[in-house]
Amino acid sequence: MFTKDRKLKKSAKYTRDDVPLQLFKVNSNYGSVHFRDDDGSSDLENQTEHSGNDKDISDEKILSGTFESLDYDQCENELFQQEERKSSKAYIKKEVVRWLVFGLIGILTGLIACVIDNMVILSTKLKFSYIKTVVDSCVDANLSCFHWPFLIWVGINAVLVLCGAFMTAVIEPIAAGSGIPQIKCFLNGVKVPHVVRIKTLVCKVLGVICAVAGGLVVGKEGPMIHSGAVVAAGISQGKSDTFHVDFKILQYFRSDKEKRDFVSGGAAAGVSAAFGAPVGGVLFSLEEGASFWNQALTWRIFFASMLSTFSLNIVQSYVKGTPWSLSSPGLFNFGKFDTTDYSGLEIPLFILMGVFGGLLGAAFNHINYKLTIFRKKYITSRGTQVLEAILVAVATATVSYLTLYFNNDCQPMRKDPDEDSVQFFCDDGQYSATAGLLFHTPEESIKELFHDIPGTFRPATLAVYCLCSFFLACWTYGLYVPSGLFIPSILIGASWGRLLAVLLKSAFPSATWVNYSKYALLGGAAQLGGIVRMTISLTVIITEATGNITLGLPVMIVLMVSKWIGDIFNEGIYDMHIHIQGVPLLGWEPSSMLTNISATEVMSHPVTVLRSYESVGRIVNILKNETHNGFPVVEDYDPFTEESPDSGTFGTFHGTILRSQLVTLLKLKVFEEHEDAQQIKKILSIKDFRDAYPRFTPIHRINISAQERNFHIDLKPYFNPGAYSVSHCASFPRIFRLFRALGLRHVVVVNRQQQVIGMVTRKDLARYRITQHLGKVNMEELPITN
Repeated sequence: MFTKDRKLKKSAKYTRDDVPLQLFKVNSNYGSVHFRDDDGSSDLENQTEHSGNDKDISDEKILSGTFESLDYDQCENELFQQEERKSSKAYIKKEVVRWLVFGLIGILTGLIACVIDNMVILSTKLKFSYIKTVVDSCVDANLSCFHWPFLIWVGINAVLVLCGAFMTAVIEPIAAGSGIPQIKCFLNGVKVPHVVRIKTLVCKVLGVICAVAGGLVVGKEGPMIHSGAVVAAGISQGKSDTFHVDFKILQYFRSDKEKRDFVSGGAAAGVSAAFGAPVGGVLFSLEEGASFWNQALTWRIFFASMLSTFSLNIVQSYVKGTPWSLSSPGLFNFGKFDTTDYSGLEIPLFILMGVFGGLLGAAFNHINYKLTIFRKKYITSRGTQVLEAILVAVATATVSYLTLYFNNDCQPMRKDPDEDSVQFFCDDGQYSATAGLLFHTPEESIKELFHDIPGTFRPATLAVYCLCSFFLACWTYGLYVPSGLFIPSILIGASWGRLLAVLLKSAFPSATWVNYSKYALLGGAAQLGGIVRMTISLTVIITEATGNITLGLPVMIVLMVSKWIGDIFNEGIYDMHIHIQGVPLLGWEPSSMLTNISATEVMSHPVTVLRSYESVGRIVNILKNETHNGFPVVEDYDPFTEESPDSGTFGTFHGTILRSQLVTLLKLKVFEEHEDAQQIKKILSIKDFRDAYPRFTPIHRINISAQERNFHIDLKPYFNPGAYSVSHCASFPRIFRLFRALGLRHVVVVNRQQQVIGMVTRKDLARYRITQHLGKVNMEELPITN
């Protein structure tokens, strides 16, 4: 079917500054374009040839052929039309159940957030209370035994992180990190293996508890987004493939399109539970992930977010001993900001904070990028992945202890002393401000930095803590442990934001506009914006978490400026990790630099097609020998005499049919020559094609006899007659917008006579990557490997 003299072209790099615009057009024809399977994978021959000739292409400048696309496009065949013609009662029932499922997603996500929060608080208190007891005993006895607290600290952290890293690296590697990049890919239309399984959820929950309690500079809020998405994907399907349980309910939601909507709601519910920000959760799901949106979906997602916050609030009120005192909207809030007035004269200062946050965020992303590339090349075995996590845990505990030892920062005891205050080397009547930062969870440390109390920290303490947190967080993100990046980013920014307030107060002692909590908050927002490059959703999340709309404008200013400055140097941390993994992510809009590229230069050719009345033997051979996911259904084509026609066409286009549909037809023996053919057709419905979703039976497990191979299947009732196609002269931006807006997996390219001449898949579009760096715009054509 494929010619053997194909060449995988070397990745071309073009720069607008030194190449005329007309040269951006890629010089390719039917025989020299990249050849990809319909699910995006490339053939082994091309991979071997490419790996030997193109050594200058780094590992991160590729697209991975292992990632398949999701089928968001609805197959509107005859079976689908029959189901849609049912009575209005079925439609009303489906809508009511849909709302109930969204509500259940919100409630369960809130409950999971409660489990994570209380387990982290309990384990952290037990650890630091024991260390505090040992420190106090050394102080009381006037003994030089301060090596014991250090060894205990290191030992507890190492054991906890060992447990978290083992579960992640050995049991479920996809549970590593925050999970936001993976969920973003899923909502974009990319199938990431194991991303929404129950096993992933268990490892995520237990792993993040171990990671935070183990002293790593991570937050528990980020993984809540992934946890909510897994809950949504599991609840909405009414079955569990992990436990091989099918409750025979919610079958009508078993499709990629329906699951996408529920996962969007789960991600939003996770944000809402983490920060007590239901509106921010909806906007986060819209800004960061969803490729499809409508008003009805917005209301359902907001409903799930509200119930997530409400259920979390109720449980937390009982945990704190104040039942139904609904004052704990999320796992983390920034405290009360009662005195947050600001002057118009401070806006230039806010802009400078945004600039600094963007620069520091770009530096953070660059360092983490290099570390991730190093890990991808050298830290590949499970043992080394676990050992690295333990090493970071030991290093974090060591740095923390040395910071305490050399920079104790003794402060007079407050009027309302914290019960966890540690004296350490301080005199009686004093407490260690440094220990106040280190002997708490990262969330509690942020609240310490947000206190509007003068003289709480010395400038040296803030500077050292900021630097240590910056490099430790940069090293930690990317380990094989569940880890959120929101809280570490805010922690870093709050440190240098409060340091700026201290310096301003020293320079202007009589200034009443210098507010420590305000500048700490804006510093945290600037740092977070410089790293993740989000604007709208972060503004709303921070505003909801502070409960003070007055800060909306300053927060918006620092977030926008930090994003603009950071984008000059590199992209956001989540997009960076997505591209390192070679995921074919489609952005919001195509670049105008790709206007001169047409469908004939993007498409894959030749094309494997099926006739509307096809032999079973040919279908089986195609499914066994090729990895395509979808096939055009045509007429006027004889595969035995027109295997490689000179005209380059493959019959008149009638529609498309999916691999999963063909496998189901073979499994159910829907053959025309079968003695029960008519009876099978009568009882066959769209439910039969949903039962095995999302993992359909492999073709090699279906037994087809030699006699049955000579039978035929009438594909007319099953293929999608309204499948999308584009003209051969369609431009790249037009095809891109079609894919992005409709969530397509593939689109057929036809000529003026409606004859099939090629196929365009997600990877055909994603291989053209536009990057910006220091004012220069580059276009790279990436190779595709497995």
